[in-house]
Amino acid sequence: MNDKDHPRSGGCWQAVADTLAASGVRRVFGLPSDEPGLLDAATAVPGLDVTVVGDQRVAACAAAGWALAAREPVALALNSGPSFANALPGLLEAASLSVPLTVITTRVPEENIGRGAFQYVDQLRMIEPLAGWTHRVEHPGQLVWAVHQAVRRAVDGRPDLTVIEIAEELTTQEHQVDAAATPPVRRVRRLRSLPPPSELDRAAETLRTADRPLIVAGGGTRWSQELDLEEQDLEELADVLGAPVFTTAAGRGAVDEGHPRSFGLVGLYTTPPAADLLNGADTILVLGSKLEETARMGWDAWRTAHVIQVDASPQAFGEGCPVAQPLLGDTALVTAELITRLKAEGPRKKRAPATWSTLQRQVAKAQQAHVEADFATSPVRAALSGVRRILGPKTLLVQENGLHDIWSYHYPVVTVARGARPVCPGEQTMMGFGLGASVGAALTRPAAPVVLLTGDSALRLSVGALDALRHHSLGVIIVVFDNQGFGWPRRLRTHSDAPHVSTAWAPDAPPDRLAAAFGGWGTTAADQDSLTQALHIAQHRSRQGDFSIIRVPVPDDDVPIGIEAAGY
Repeated sequence: MNDKDHPRSGGCWQAVADTLAASGVRRVFGLPSDEPGLLDAATAVPGLDVTVVGDQRVAACAAAGWALAAREPVALALNSGPSFANALPGLLEAASLSVPLTVITTRVPEENIGRGAFQYVDQLRMIEPLAGWTHRVEHPGQLVWAVHQAVRRAVDGRPDLTVIEIAEELTTQEHQVDAAATPPVRRVRRLRSLPPPSELDRAAETLRTADRPLIVAGGGTRWSQELDLEEQDLEELADVLGAPVFTTAAGRGAVDEGHPRSFGLVGLYTTPPAADLLNGADTILVLGSKLEETARMGWDAWRTAHVIQVDASPQAFGEGCPVAQPLLGDTALVTAELITRLKAEGPRKKRAPATWSTLQRQVAKAQQAHVEADFATSPVRAALSGVRRILGPKTLLVQENGLHDIWSYHYPVVTVARGARPVCPGEQTMMGFGLGASVGAALTRPAAPVVLLTGDSALRLSVGALDALRHHSLGVIIVVFDNQGFGWPRRLRTHSDAPHVSTAWAPDAPPDRLAAAFGGWGTTAADQDSLTQALHIAQHRSRQGDFSIIRVPVPDDDVPIGIEAAGY
Protein backbone atom coordinates (compact mmCIF):
# COMPACT_ATOMS: atom_id res chain seq x y z
CA MET A 1 0.00 0.00 0.00
CA ASN A 2 1.22 3.52 -0.72
CA ASP A 3 0.01 7.09 -0.41
CA LYS A 4 -1.91 7.08 -3.69
CA ASP A 5 -4.20 4.34 -2.36
CA HIS A 6 -5.79 7.00 -0.14
CA PRO A 7 -7.48 10.23 -1.24
CA ARG A 8 -5.62 13.27 -0.02
CA SER A 9 -6.95 15.05 3.04
CA GLY A 10 -8.90 18.08 1.92
CA GLY A 11 -12.20 19.16 0.42
CA CYS A 12 -15.02 17.22 -1.10
CA TRP A 13 -14.11 17.62 -4.78
CA GLN A 14 -10.48 16.76 -4.22
CA ALA A 15 -11.56 13.52 -2.55
CA VAL A 16 -13.98 12.69 -5.36
CA ALA A 17 -11.37 13.31 -8.07
CA ASP A 18 -8.70 11.32 -6.22
CA THR A 19 -11.10 8.42 -5.69
CA LEU A 20 -12.19 8.33 -9.32
CA ALA A 21 -8.56 8.18 -10.45
CA ALA A 22 -7.61 5.54 -7.89
CA SER A 23 -10.62 3.45 -8.98
CA GLY A 24 -9.45 3.41 -12.59
CA VAL A 25 -11.34 6.29 -14.20
CA ARG A 26 -9.11 8.22 -16.62
CA ARG A 27 -11.48 10.86 -17.97
CA VAL A 28 -14.21 13.17 -16.68
CA PHE A 29 -16.60 15.01 -19.00
CA GLY A 30 -18.77 17.98 -18.11
CA LEU A 31 -19.49 21.70 -18.18
CA PRO A 32 -17.88 23.92 -15.49
CA SER A 33 -20.30 24.78 -12.69
CA ASP A 34 -20.74 28.23 -11.14
CA GLU A 35 -18.43 27.38 -8.25
CA PRO A 36 -15.24 25.31 -8.50
CA GLY A 37 -16.23 21.66 -8.53
CA LEU A 38 -15.23 18.22 -9.75
CA LEU A 39 -13.81 19.34 -13.09
CA ASP A 40 -11.58 21.90 -11.37
CA ALA A 41 -10.30 19.38 -8.81
CA ALA A 42 -9.74 16.73 -11.48
CA THR A 43 -7.33 18.98 -13.39
CA ALA A 44 -4.86 18.62 -10.53
CA VAL A 45 -5.00 14.80 -10.37
CA PRO A 46 -2.29 12.96 -12.36
CA GLY A 47 -3.76 10.48 -14.82
CA LEU A 48 -7.24 12.03 -14.75
CA ASP A 49 -8.08 14.03 -17.86
CA VAL A 50 -10.85 16.61 -18.06
CA THR A 51 -12.88 17.24 -21.20
CA VAL A 52 -15.07 20.32 -21.12
CA VAL A 53 -18.13 20.19 -23.36
CA GLY A 54 -20.45 23.19 -23.54
CA ASP A 55 -23.69 21.18 -23.55
CA GLN A 56 -24.55 18.53 -20.96
CA ARG A 57 -26.56 16.56 -23.51
CA VAL A 58 -23.54 16.34 -25.81
CA ALA A 59 -21.25 15.69 -22.84
CA ALA A 60 -23.29 12.64 -21.82
CA CYS A 61 -23.07 11.26 -25.37
CA ALA A 62 -19.34 12.03 -25.48
CA ALA A 63 -18.81 10.15 -22.21
CA ALA A 64 -20.63 7.14 -23.64
CA GLY A 65 -18.57 7.35 -26.83
CA TRP A 66 -15.36 7.41 -24.79
CA ALA A 67 -16.38 4.37 -22.72
CA LEU A 68 -17.39 2.36 -25.81
CA ALA A 69 -14.19 3.13 -27.74
CA ALA A 70 -11.78 2.97 -24.80
CA ARG A 71 -13.55 0.03 -23.10
CA GLU A 72 -13.09 1.79 -19.78
CA PRO A 73 -15.23 3.40 -17.07
CA VAL A 74 -15.85 7.13 -17.39
CA ALA A 75 -17.30 9.92 -15.24
CA LEU A 76 -19.70 12.76 -16.02
CA ALA A 77 -19.93 15.86 -13.80
CA LEU A 78 -23.39 17.45 -13.52
CA ASN A 79 -25.36 19.73 -11.22
CA SER A 80 -28.91 19.76 -9.94
CA GLY A 81 -31.60 21.28 -12.15
CA PRO A 82 -31.34 21.99 -15.90
CA SER A 83 -27.79 20.63 -16.01
CA PHE A 84 -28.96 17.19 -14.93
CA ALA A 85 -32.16 17.24 -16.99
CA ASN A 86 -30.29 18.29 -20.15
CA ALA A 87 -28.04 15.24 -19.87
CA LEU A 88 -30.93 12.77 -19.60
CA PRO A 89 -31.22 11.85 -23.32
CA GLY A 90 -27.54 10.88 -23.38
CA LEU A 91 -27.87 8.99 -20.11
CA LEU A 92 -30.91 7.18 -21.49
CA GLU A 93 -28.76 5.94 -24.38
CA ALA A 94 -25.85 5.09 -22.08
CA ALA A 95 -28.14 2.95 -19.93
CA SER A 96 -29.50 1.21 -23.03
CA LEU A 97 -25.94 0.48 -24.16
CA SER A 98 -24.84 -0.81 -20.73
CA VAL A 99 -21.99 1.70 -20.58
CA PRO A 100 -19.82 1.91 -17.41
CA LEU A 101 -20.60 5.57 -16.73
CA THR A 102 -20.61 7.16 -13.29
CA VAL A 103 -22.49 10.43 -12.89
CA ILE A 104 -21.42 12.77 -10.09
CA THR A 105 -24.00 15.46 -9.39
CA THR A 106 -24.91 17.89 -6.61
CA ARG A 107 -28.02 18.47 -4.51
CA VAL A 108 -29.27 21.85 -3.37
CA PRO A 109 -29.07 22.80 0.36
CA GLU A 110 -31.49 20.70 2.39
CA GLU A 111 -33.03 23.65 4.23
CA ASN A 112 -34.57 24.95 0.97
CA ILE A 113 -35.96 21.67 -0.39
CA GLY A 114 -39.74 21.97 -0.58
CA ARG A 115 -39.53 25.74 -0.16
CA GLY A 116 -38.92 26.82 -3.75
CA ALA A 117 -35.26 25.85 -3.81
CA PHE A 118 -33.34 27.27 -6.76
CA GLN A 119 -32.69 24.63 -9.46
CA TYR A 120 -33.93 21.77 -7.31
CA VAL A 121 -35.08 18.58 -8.99
CA ASP A 122 -35.49 15.11 -7.53
CA GLN A 123 -32.63 13.71 -9.62
CA LEU A 124 -32.42 10.25 -8.12
CA ARG A 125 -36.12 9.67 -8.63
CA MET A 126 -35.73 10.73 -12.27
CA ILE A 127 -32.75 8.48 -12.97
CA GLU A 128 -33.55 5.38 -10.88
CA PRO A 129 -35.42 3.56 -13.70
CA LEU A 130 -32.27 3.87 -15.85
CA ALA A 131 -29.44 3.48 -13.37
CA GLY A 132 -28.05 0.26 -11.96
CA TRP A 133 -27.20 1.98 -8.68
CA THR A 134 -27.82 5.40 -7.12
CA HIS A 135 -26.73 6.88 -3.83
CA ARG A 136 -27.05 10.20 -2.02
CA VAL A 137 -24.03 11.26 0.05
CA GLU A 138 -24.85 13.46 3.04
CA HIS A 139 -21.93 12.67 5.34
CA PRO A 140 -18.22 13.21 4.55
CA GLY A 141 -17.38 9.78 5.93
CA GLN A 142 -19.37 8.16 3.14
CA LEU A 143 -17.89 10.11 0.26
CA VAL A 144 -14.89 8.00 -0.73
CA TRP A 145 -16.77 4.74 -0.22
CA ALA A 146 -19.72 5.91 -2.36
CA VAL A 147 -17.59 7.10 -5.29
CA HIS A 148 -15.53 3.91 -5.33
CA GLN A 149 -18.68 1.81 -5.04
CA ALA A 150 -20.25 3.68 -7.96
CA VAL A 151 -17.28 2.88 -10.21
CA ARG A 152 -17.21 -0.75 -9.07
CA ARG A 153 -20.91 -1.22 -9.75
CA ALA A 154 -20.55 0.47 -13.13
CA VAL A 155 -17.88 -2.04 -14.17
CA ASP A 156 -18.82 -5.35 -12.54
CA GLY A 157 -21.22 -7.80 -14.13
CA ARG A 158 -23.09 -6.14 -16.97
CA PRO A 159 -21.62 -2.60 -17.20
CA ASP A 160 -24.05 -0.02 -15.97
CA LEU A 161 -24.94 3.61 -15.33
CA THR A 162 -24.43 4.66 -11.71
CA VAL A 163 -25.25 7.99 -10.06
CA ILE A 164 -23.89 9.74 -6.96
CA GLU A 165 -25.70 12.81 -5.62
CA ILE A 166 -23.62 14.89 -3.20
CA ALA A 167 -25.38 17.22 -0.79
CA GLU A 168 -24.22 20.80 -1.29
CA GLU A 169 -23.43 21.08 2.42
CA LEU A 170 -20.52 18.66 1.84
CA THR A 171 -18.99 20.73 -0.94
CA THR A 172 -18.10 23.67 1.29
CA GLN A 173 -14.57 24.08 2.59
CA GLU A 174 -15.75 23.51 6.14
CA HIS A 175 -16.18 19.82 5.40
CA GLN A 176 -12.82 18.12 5.08
CA VAL A 177 -12.19 14.48 4.18
CA ASP A 178 -9.80 12.84 6.62
CA ALA A 179 -7.53 10.68 4.48
CA ALA A 180 -6.34 8.64 7.44
CA ALA A 181 -9.92 7.61 8.19
CA THR A 182 -10.72 6.40 4.69
CA PRO A 183 -10.09 2.85 3.48
CA PRO A 184 -7.55 2.28 0.72
CA VAL A 185 -8.98 2.61 -2.78
CA ARG A 186 -7.91 0.03 -5.35
CA ARG A 187 -8.32 0.15 -9.10
CA VAL A 188 -11.59 -1.51 -10.05
CA ARG A 189 -11.13 -4.60 -12.16
CA ARG A 190 -14.03 -6.37 -13.76
CA LEU A 191 -14.90 -9.55 -11.90
CA ARG A 192 -15.09 -12.60 -14.13
CA SER A 193 -16.68 -15.91 -13.37
CA LEU A 194 -17.64 -19.27 -14.88
CA PRO A 195 -20.74 -21.43 -14.51
CA PRO A 196 -20.38 -24.82 -12.74
CA PRO A 197 -18.51 -27.44 -14.80
CA SER A 198 -21.62 -29.60 -15.06
CA GLU A 199 -23.53 -26.79 -16.77
CA LEU A 200 -20.65 -26.20 -19.19
CA ASP A 201 -20.54 -29.95 -19.93
CA ARG A 202 -24.25 -30.01 -20.71
CA ALA A 203 -24.03 -26.91 -22.92
CA ALA A 204 -21.09 -28.37 -24.84
CA GLU A 205 -22.98 -31.61 -25.41
CA THR A 206 -26.04 -29.73 -26.63
CA LEU A 207 -23.90 -27.82 -29.13
CA ARG A 208 -21.97 -30.90 -30.23
CA THR A 209 -25.13 -32.84 -31.09
CA ALA A 210 -26.98 -29.93 -32.73
CA ASP A 211 -27.70 -30.25 -36.45
CA ARG A 212 -27.81 -26.52 -37.15
CA PRO A 213 -26.04 -24.51 -34.41
CA LEU A 214 -25.80 -20.73 -34.66
CA ILE A 215 -23.96 -18.08 -32.60
CA VAL A 216 -25.16 -14.56 -31.77
CA ALA A 217 -22.61 -12.23 -30.11
CA GLY A 218 -23.87 -9.11 -28.35
CA GLY A 219 -22.49 -6.03 -26.65
CA GLY A 220 -21.53 -8.05 -23.58
CA THR A 221 -18.62 -9.54 -25.50
CA ARG A 222 -16.89 -6.18 -25.82
CA TRP A 223 -15.96 -5.83 -22.15
CA SER A 224 -13.86 -9.00 -21.91
CA GLN A 225 -10.19 -8.59 -21.18
CA GLU A 226 -7.30 -9.96 -23.29
CA LEU A 227 -9.32 -9.05 -26.36
CA ASP A 228 -7.10 -10.37 -29.13
CA LEU A 229 -6.95 -13.91 -27.74
CA GLU A 230 -10.58 -14.13 -26.76
CA GLU A 231 -12.02 -12.75 -29.96
CA GLN A 232 -10.04 -15.34 -31.84
CA ASP A 233 -11.68 -17.94 -29.58
CA LEU A 234 -15.12 -16.96 -30.90
CA GLU A 235 -13.99 -17.63 -34.46
CA GLU A 236 -12.47 -20.92 -33.36
CA LEU A 237 -15.73 -21.90 -31.68
CA ALA A 238 -17.59 -21.17 -34.92
CA ASP A 239 -15.16 -23.38 -36.84
CA VAL A 240 -15.37 -26.21 -34.33
CA LEU A 241 -19.17 -26.15 -34.48
CA GLY A 242 -19.47 -25.34 -38.16
CA ALA A 243 -21.79 -22.56 -36.99
CA PRO A 244 -22.58 -19.21 -38.59
CA VAL A 245 -21.88 -16.17 -36.41
CA PHE A 246 -24.07 -13.09 -36.21
CA THR A 247 -23.66 -10.05 -33.98
CA THR A 248 -25.93 -7.37 -32.64
CA ALA A 249 -25.06 -3.78 -33.53
CA ALA A 250 -23.32 -3.39 -30.16
CA GLY A 251 -21.46 -6.68 -30.58
CA ARG A 252 -19.61 -5.78 -33.77
CA GLY A 253 -15.89 -6.38 -33.43
CA ALA A 254 -16.36 -9.60 -31.46
CA VAL A 255 -15.61 -11.51 -34.65
CA ASP A 256 -13.76 -10.63 -37.84
CA GLU A 257 -16.51 -9.98 -40.37
CA GLY A 258 -14.15 -11.22 -43.06
CA HIS A 259 -14.23 -14.69 -41.48
CA PRO A 260 -16.07 -17.31 -43.59
CA ARG A 261 -18.47 -18.06 -40.72
CA SER A 262 -19.41 -14.40 -40.19
CA PHE A 263 -22.69 -13.19 -41.69
CA GLY A 264 -23.04 -9.71 -40.23
CA LEU A 265 -25.77 -8.40 -38.00
CA VAL A 266 -28.88 -10.05 -36.68
CA GLY A 267 -32.52 -8.94 -36.87
CA LEU A 268 -33.37 -5.60 -38.43
CA TYR A 269 -29.84 -5.31 -39.85
CA THR A 270 -29.63 -8.78 -41.40
CA THR A 271 -28.47 -8.82 -45.01
CA PRO A 272 -30.53 -11.21 -47.18
CA PRO A 273 -30.54 -14.11 -47.57
CA ALA A 274 -28.91 -14.61 -44.15
CA ALA A 275 -32.37 -14.86 -42.57
CA ASP A 276 -32.39 -18.39 -44.02
CA LEU A 277 -29.61 -19.26 -41.57
CA LEU A 278 -31.30 -17.56 -38.66
CA ASN A 279 -34.59 -19.32 -39.27
CA GLY A 280 -32.90 -22.64 -39.97
CA ALA A 281 -31.06 -22.88 -36.65
CA ASP A 282 -32.11 -25.55 -34.20
CA THR A 283 -29.68 -24.44 -31.44
CA ILE A 284 -28.69 -20.83 -30.74
CA LEU A 285 -25.77 -19.80 -28.53
CA VAL A 286 -26.34 -16.19 -27.39
CA LEU A 287 -23.24 -14.49 -25.97
CA GLY A 288 -23.66 -11.24 -24.04
CA SER A 289 -26.99 -10.14 -25.50
CA LYS A 290 -30.53 -9.91 -24.18
CA LEU A 291 -31.79 -10.23 -27.77
CA GLU A 292 -33.58 -6.91 -27.75
CA GLU A 293 -36.43 -6.16 -30.14
CA THR A 294 -34.34 -5.07 -33.12
CA ALA A 295 -32.23 -8.24 -32.81
CA ARG A 296 -35.37 -10.41 -32.97
CA MET A 297 -36.88 -8.76 -36.05
CA GLY A 298 -37.24 -10.71 -39.26
CA TRP A 299 -36.79 -14.23 -37.88
CA ASP A 300 -38.65 -16.56 -35.54
CA ALA A 301 -36.27 -19.40 -34.66
CA TRP A 302 -35.46 -17.71 -31.34
CA ARG A 303 -39.01 -18.69 -30.27
CA THR A 304 -38.62 -22.41 -30.92
CA ALA A 305 -34.90 -23.25 -31.08
CA HIS A 306 -32.92 -24.52 -28.12
CA VAL A 307 -31.33 -21.33 -26.72
CA ILE A 308 -28.14 -21.34 -24.65
CA GLN A 309 -27.57 -17.87 -23.24
CA VAL A 310 -24.32 -16.67 -21.66
CA ASP A 311 -24.32 -13.42 -19.71
CA ALA A 312 -22.61 -11.82 -16.73
CA SER A 313 -25.95 -10.55 -15.38
CA PRO A 314 -28.74 -12.86 -14.18
CA GLN A 315 -31.30 -10.19 -15.15
CA ALA A 316 -30.53 -10.81 -18.83
CA PHE A 317 -31.88 -14.36 -18.93
CA GLY A 318 -35.22 -14.75 -20.61
CA GLU A 319 -35.74 -11.03 -21.14
CA GLY A 320 -35.67 -11.18 -24.93
CA CYS A 321 -36.42 -14.84 -25.62
CA PRO A 322 -37.06 -18.18 -23.88
CA VAL A 323 -33.82 -19.71 -22.59
CA ALA A 324 -33.32 -23.45 -22.22
CA GLN A 325 -29.83 -23.28 -20.72
CA PRO A 326 -28.73 -20.08 -18.95
CA LEU A 327 -25.01 -19.82 -18.22
CA LEU A 328 -24.04 -17.11 -15.75
CA GLY A 329 -20.48 -16.01 -16.45
CA ASP A 330 -18.01 -14.09 -18.58
CA THR A 331 -18.65 -14.64 -22.29
CA ALA A 332 -14.99 -15.00 -23.22
CA LEU A 333 -14.19 -17.45 -20.43
CA VAL A 334 -17.26 -19.53 -21.25
CA THR A 335 -16.34 -19.54 -24.95
CA ALA A 336 -12.87 -20.87 -24.14
CA GLU A 337 -14.31 -23.58 -21.88
CA LEU A 338 -16.79 -24.69 -24.54
CA ILE A 339 -14.01 -24.97 -27.12
CA THR A 340 -11.94 -27.14 -24.77
CA ARG A 341 -14.85 -29.48 -24.15
CA LEU A 342 -15.92 -29.69 -27.78
CA LYS A 343 -12.40 -30.54 -28.93
CA ALA A 344 -12.02 -33.17 -26.20
CA GLU A 345 -15.32 -34.85 -27.08
CA GLY A 346 -14.29 -35.70 -30.63
CA PRO A 347 -15.99 -35.02 -33.94
CA ARG A 348 -19.61 -34.04 -34.19
CA LYS A 349 -22.14 -36.48 -35.60
CA LYS A 350 -22.60 -36.63 -39.38
CA ARG A 351 -24.93 -34.05 -40.83
CA ALA A 352 -27.87 -34.50 -43.16
CA PRO A 353 -27.15 -34.39 -46.94
CA ALA A 354 -28.27 -30.77 -47.25
CA THR A 355 -25.49 -29.61 -45.00
CA TRP A 356 -25.49 -26.55 -42.82
CA SER A 357 -22.13 -25.51 -44.23
CA THR A 358 -23.39 -25.69 -47.81
CA LEU A 359 -26.20 -23.29 -46.95
CA GLN A 360 -23.68 -20.97 -45.33
CA ARG A 361 -21.56 -20.87 -48.48
CA GLN A 362 -24.63 -20.10 -50.59
CA VAL A 363 -25.70 -17.29 -48.29
CA ALA A 364 -22.20 -15.79 -48.18
CA LYS A 365 -22.01 -15.69 -51.97
CA ALA A 366 -25.43 -14.08 -52.27
CA GLN A 367 -24.64 -11.41 -49.67
CA GLN A 368 -21.74 -10.10 -51.76
CA ALA A 369 -24.20 -8.79 -54.34
CA HIS A 370 -25.09 -5.94 -51.98
CA VAL A 371 -21.57 -4.55 -51.63
CA GLU A 372 -20.88 -2.40 -54.65
CA ALA A 373 -23.10 0.36 -56.01
CA ASP A 374 -22.57 3.57 -57.94
CA PHE A 375 -24.03 6.94 -57.11
CA ALA A 376 -26.84 6.49 -59.62
CA THR A 377 -27.97 3.27 -57.94
CA SER A 378 -27.31 4.05 -54.27
CA PRO A 379 -25.43 7.18 -53.15
CA VAL A 380 -25.22 5.81 -49.60
CA ARG A 381 -23.59 2.52 -50.57
CA ALA A 382 -21.29 4.32 -53.01
CA ALA A 383 -20.19 6.69 -50.23
CA LEU A 384 -19.65 3.82 -47.77
CA SER A 385 -17.55 2.01 -50.36
CA GLY A 386 -15.41 5.14 -50.76
CA VAL A 387 -14.94 5.49 -47.00
CA ARG A 388 -13.84 1.86 -46.75
CA ARG A 389 -11.48 2.11 -49.72
CA ILE A 390 -9.80 5.43 -48.93
CA LEU A 391 -9.73 5.58 -45.13
CA GLY A 392 -8.89 1.93 -44.55
CA PRO A 393 -9.79 -0.81 -42.04
CA LYS A 394 -8.42 0.97 -38.96
CA THR A 395 -11.04 3.69 -39.15
CA LEU A 396 -13.09 3.99 -35.98
CA LEU A 397 -16.72 3.94 -37.04
CA VAL A 398 -19.35 6.02 -35.23
CA GLN A 399 -22.94 5.48 -36.33
CA GLU A 400 -26.37 7.01 -36.06
CA ASN A 401 -29.57 5.07 -36.64
CA GLY A 402 -31.26 7.16 -39.31
CA LEU A 403 -33.20 5.79 -42.25
CA HIS A 404 -30.35 5.98 -44.78
CA ASP A 405 -27.24 5.53 -42.64
CA ILE A 406 -28.59 2.17 -41.45
CA TRP A 407 -26.92 0.89 -44.64
CA SER A 408 -23.70 1.02 -42.56
CA TYR A 409 -25.08 -1.73 -40.29
CA HIS A 410 -25.42 -4.09 -43.25
CA TYR A 411 -22.57 -6.53 -43.78
CA PRO A 412 -20.82 -6.73 -46.23
CA VAL A 413 -21.68 -3.17 -47.31
CA VAL A 414 -19.52 -2.19 -44.33
CA THR A 415 -17.28 -4.78 -42.67
CA VAL A 416 -15.69 -4.59 -39.24
CA ALA A 417 -12.43 -6.29 -38.33
CA ARG A 418 -11.73 -8.30 -35.21
CA GLY A 419 -11.05 -6.03 -32.27
CA ALA A 420 -12.66 -2.99 -33.89
CA ARG A 421 -14.60 -0.78 -31.52
CA PRO A 422 -17.45 0.80 -33.47
CA VAL A 423 -19.69 3.19 -31.56
CA CYS A 424 -23.42 3.07 -32.17
CA PRO A 425 -26.61 3.88 -30.24
CA GLY A 426 -28.50 1.22 -28.32
CA GLU A 427 -32.19 0.38 -28.39
CA GLN A 428 -33.16 3.99 -27.66
CA THR A 429 -31.48 5.27 -30.87
CA MET A 430 -31.37 8.82 -29.56
CA MET A 431 -31.34 11.20 -32.51
CA GLY A 432 -28.03 13.05 -32.57
CA PHE A 433 -26.21 10.54 -30.36
CA GLY A 434 -23.53 9.83 -32.96
CA LEU A 435 -22.19 13.38 -33.27
CA GLY A 436 -21.87 13.76 -29.51
CA ALA A 437 -20.38 10.28 -29.13
CA SER A 438 -17.79 11.06 -31.80
CA VAL A 439 -16.25 13.64 -29.45
CA GLY A 440 -15.48 10.97 -26.86
CA ALA A 441 -14.54 8.32 -29.40
CA ALA A 442 -12.04 10.63 -31.12
CA LEU A 443 -10.32 11.36 -27.81
CA THR A 444 -9.38 7.67 -27.59
CA ARG A 445 -7.82 7.63 -31.07
CA PRO A 446 -5.70 10.77 -31.55
CA ALA A 447 -3.58 9.18 -34.28
CA ALA A 448 -6.29 7.29 -36.19
CA PRO A 449 -9.22 8.49 -38.30
CA VAL A 450 -12.72 8.59 -36.83
CA VAL A 451 -15.68 8.64 -39.22
CA LEU A 452 -19.22 9.55 -38.22
CA LEU A 453 -22.06 8.40 -40.48
CA THR A 454 -25.16 10.46 -39.82
CA GLY A 455 -28.21 12.11 -41.30
CA ASP A 456 -28.93 15.81 -41.79
CA SER A 457 -31.59 16.01 -39.07
CA ALA A 458 -29.48 14.14 -36.50
CA LEU A 459 -26.58 16.49 -37.22
CA ARG A 460 -28.71 19.56 -36.53
CA LEU A 461 -30.00 18.11 -33.25
CA SER A 462 -26.47 17.91 -31.78
CA VAL A 463 -24.86 20.69 -33.80
CA GLY A 464 -23.22 22.09 -30.66
CA ALA A 465 -20.88 19.10 -30.72
CA LEU A 466 -19.14 20.68 -33.72
CA ASP A 467 -17.89 23.39 -31.41
CA ALA A 468 -16.47 20.72 -29.08
CA LEU A 469 -14.68 19.06 -32.02
CA ARG A 470 -13.11 22.39 -32.92
CA HIS A 471 -12.24 23.29 -29.34
CA HIS A 472 -10.50 19.97 -28.68
CA SER A 473 -8.90 19.73 -32.15
CA LEU A 474 -10.58 16.45 -33.02
CA GLY A 475 -10.36 15.63 -36.71
CA VAL A 476 -13.59 13.68 -37.04
CA ILE A 477 -14.72 13.08 -40.63
CA ILE A 478 -18.50 13.51 -40.74
CA VAL A 479 -20.38 11.99 -43.66
CA VAL A 480 -23.93 13.36 -43.77
CA PHE A 481 -26.59 11.57 -45.80
CA ASP A 482 -28.87 14.49 -46.61
CA ASN A 483 -32.46 13.84 -47.68
CA GLN A 484 -33.58 17.38 -46.80
CA GLY A 485 -35.84 16.34 -43.97
CA PHE A 486 -36.87 13.74 -41.42
CA GLY A 487 -36.29 10.32 -42.98
CA TRP A 488 -38.11 7.92 -40.69
CA PRO A 489 -41.30 10.01 -40.30
CA ARG A 490 -41.35 10.61 -44.06
CA ARG A 491 -40.95 6.92 -44.79
CA LEU A 492 -43.70 5.84 -42.41
CA ARG A 493 -46.12 8.49 -43.67
CA THR A 494 -45.88 7.18 -47.22
CA HIS A 495 -47.88 4.15 -46.05
CA SER A 496 -50.78 6.32 -44.86
CA ASP A 497 -53.35 8.35 -46.78
CA ALA A 498 -54.23 10.40 -43.70
CA PRO A 499 -53.26 14.09 -43.56
CA HIS A 500 -49.83 14.66 -42.07
CA VAL A 501 -47.41 17.42 -41.25
CA SER A 502 -44.59 18.12 -43.69
CA THR A 503 -41.38 16.17 -43.12
CA ALA A 504 -39.30 18.39 -45.41
CA TRP A 505 -36.55 20.55 -43.93
CA ALA A 506 -34.27 22.48 -46.27
CA PRO A 507 -32.18 24.92 -44.21
CA ASP A 508 -30.43 27.98 -45.58
CA ALA A 509 -27.17 26.55 -44.26
CA PRO A 510 -26.86 22.88 -45.35
CA PRO A 511 -24.42 20.62 -43.47
CA ASP A 512 -21.39 21.41 -45.62
CA ARG A 513 -21.83 25.17 -45.15
CA LEU A 514 -22.58 24.69 -41.47
CA ALA A 515 -19.06 23.34 -40.98
CA ALA A 516 -17.44 26.71 -41.66
CA ALA A 517 -19.50 28.38 -38.93
CA PHE A 518 -17.84 26.10 -36.37
CA GLY A 519 -14.32 26.25 -37.73
CA GLY A 520 -14.39 23.16 -39.93
CA TRP A 521 -14.38 22.41 -43.62
CA GLY A 522 -17.30 21.14 -45.65
CA THR A 523 -18.25 20.15 -49.16
CA THR A 524 -20.94 18.32 -51.11
CA ALA A 525 -20.13 15.04 -52.85
CA ALA A 526 -22.72 14.06 -55.44
CA ASP A 527 -20.56 11.71 -57.51
CA GLN A 528 -17.62 9.35 -57.15
CA ASP A 529 -14.94 11.84 -58.19
CA SER A 530 -16.05 14.56 -55.80
CA LEU A 531 -16.37 12.02 -52.97
CA THR A 532 -12.87 10.69 -53.55
CA GLN A 533 -11.42 14.19 -53.56
CA ALA A 534 -13.39 15.16 -50.44
CA LEU A 535 -12.28 12.10 -48.48
CA HIS A 536 -8.61 12.73 -49.30
CA ILE A 537 -8.93 16.36 -48.15
CA ALA A 538 -10.79 15.30 -45.00
CA GLN A 539 -8.15 12.66 -44.27
CA HIS A 540 -5.40 15.27 -44.48
CA ARG A 541 -7.34 17.67 -42.26
CA SER A 542 -8.02 14.90 -39.76
CA ARG A 543 -4.29 14.45 -39.20
CA GLN A 544 -4.11 18.15 -38.34
CA GLY A 545 -6.94 17.87 -35.80
CA ASP A 546 -9.52 19.63 -38.00
CA PHE A 547 -13.00 18.22 -38.54
CA SER A 548 -14.72 17.96 -41.91
CA ILE A 549 -18.29 17.53 -43.11
CA ILE A 550 -18.97 15.75 -46.39
CA ARG A 551 -22.59 16.10 -47.48
CA VAL A 552 -23.96 13.35 -49.69
CA PRO A 553 -27.41 14.13 -51.15
CA VAL A 554 -29.60 11.00 -51.05
CA PRO A 555 -33.03 10.19 -52.49
CA ASP A 556 -35.86 8.91 -50.35
CA ASP A 557 -35.74 5.46 -51.94
CA ASP A 558 -32.09 4.71 -51.01
CA VAL A 559 -33.41 2.61 -48.15
CA PRO A 560 -31.50 -0.27 -46.51
CA ILE A 561 -32.57 -3.79 -47.33
CA GLY A 562 -33.30 -4.54 -43.68
CA ILE A 563 -35.85 -1.76 -43.58
CA GLU A 564 -37.52 -3.04 -46.74
CA ALA A 565 -37.55 -6.60 -45.39
CA ALA A 566 -39.11 -5.47 -42.11
CA GLY A 567 -41.99 -3.85 -43.97
CA TYR A 568 -41.18 -0.23 -43.15
